[in-house]
Amino acid sequence: MGTLTNVWRSHLLSTLSGDDDGRPYWVESLETGDDAGYFGPGSASWAVHGGISTMVAGIRALLMQTLHPGAMAGVHDWSRYQEDPLGRLSGTIQWLLTVTYGDRALAQQASTRVGRFHDRVVGTYVDARGEERPYAAGDAELLSWVHVVFTDAFLRSHETWGGSIPGGADRYVDEWATAGELIGVVGAPHSEAELRAQLEGFRAAGTLMGGERVDEAVRFIRNPPLRKGMMPAYRVMFAGAVATIPREYRQMLGLKRSPLPVVTATRLVLALVRIVLGPDSTSERAARKRIASLRSTAV
Repeated sequence: MGTLTNVWRSHLLSTLSGDDDGRPYWVESLETGDDAGYFGPGSASWAVHGGISTMVAGIRALLMQTLHPGAMAGVHDWSRYQEDPLGRLSGTIQWLLTVTYGDRALAQQASTRVGRFHDRVVGTYVDARGEERPYAAGDAELLSWVHVVFTDAFLRSHETWGGSIPGGADRYVDEWATAGELIGVVGAPHSEAELRAQLEGFRAAGTLMGGERVDEAVRFIRNPPLRKGMMPAYRVMFAGAVATIPREYRQMLGLKRSPLPVVTATRLVLALVRIVLGPDSTSERAARKRIASLRSTAV
């Protein structure tokens, strides 16, 4: 049993971080720096991003992101998500954890790299009205959409499967607006009410749509090229993610909520994953080491 657990743990860590031990090369940089970062221990962002519900949140965010035809065009035209999905995943996780746990300078550097990549991502797409429009990954609308669905996915998933959030949902949305601003988001929501309003605003404006590209992406997200031993747990988490998406968005995605108790099943799977991975992440431990060192030298 112990050997099986170790193998599954290695597979999980390799999938999420690109390293069998869960300590990719960039984690070491989180141990050094000049400050506690934008958030720090006791923050809402540490609570949400340190929770195991992030595994479902990532699935939910990817599904929702596909509904904006401009964002979907950028993924379709420029992303390596089908050829190298794990490489794209590990890159996203690196940015998320660096901004969450790194010092401010490191968070800014990571966000600048994202911005440089966005500068290259340009093209055209057909919008929900059938009109061809240009897009750039750095467009205010696309940056806002990705930020809003990311924030909403992580918040809703934590509310469903995580613990309490210091300061509540408003504090998390307000804190994570900083991350959006680092990559160029203008007018990021600073409260849960603003988050809901912005998300609904995209739908009410008729911006969002399903279609062939969305269907293709959803099929891929439903059945990614993971190891066979990981797929049963992944399918449960996928169903859990779908269950938290409001019906109007599920309809555009061509997805239906399972009649089975998938929220409870997902809770059980996440509890098992937490046991396998351990109580905290290497990124959080690295950040705590940096902060402890700063405090000791300040005495």
